[in-house]
Amino acid sequence: MAFDQDAYPQELDHAPSAVQTNKVLRQTYMLLAISMVPTVVGAWFGVVSGLYQTMLASPGISLIVFLGGAVGFMFAIEKNKESGLGVAFLLGFTFFMGIMLSRMVGMVLGMQGGATLVGMAFGGTGLIFLGMSALGTVIKRDLSSMGKFLMIGALIVFAAGLISVIFPMPALTLALTVMVLAIFSLFILYDVNRIVKGGETNYVSATLALYMNVYNVFQALLALIGIGSSKD
Repeated sequence: MAFDQDAYPQELDHAPSAVQTNKVLRQTYMLLAISMVPTVVGAWFGVVSGLYQTMLASPGISLIVFLGGAVGFMFAIEKNKESGLGVAFLLGFTFFMGIMLSRMVGMVLGMQGGATLVGMAFGGTGLIFLGMSALGTVIKRDLSSMGKFLMIGALIVFAAGLISVIFPMPALTLALTVMVLAIFSLFILYDVNRIVKGGETNYVSATLALYMNVYNVFQALLALIGIGSSKD
């Protein structure tokens, strides 16, 4: 299910210097890398404990838990983003998101060559992140105008995703998955560019935004690879 907390870029009275923006970008990348650890641990725990099977059996309840947990964590992270507590909440959030991700990971691992499929999704996500991040840093143009359109697209996908949970339709699910992949790949480009242009000066908030982008890209790739493998 696609979900993003990104806000529209804020106007700054004084644009940060290149040194400041580079520092925020480095801190963001470092924290993003660290956040992958609790995500992997959470996904592993969800799979080995069999919790993912419970989530597969109760998609409605899983959705409610996901939305409640995500909104609660995001609120706590943003409220404490200027302190170390914000980092702690962020890492707790990524562990929670790993558990929620175990639903799809466990399902794909149950397919023939499941571990390879998960590895392919992970590698593909890494390539997309590296490519979009590089573009975001080298493009001289301010891409803040993209934010509104990307946010509208994310909201449309989110609303359609809720409908697909209530009324499962394979064709709709496939179309939404492709849209999620496209939208959140562009969100990586947009968010990195926003940091570089000084539109985001807090590395905790920046990490949260990029984490959600990467999470949704990986989830979409994993779903597409799983769908393709199931048809073989």
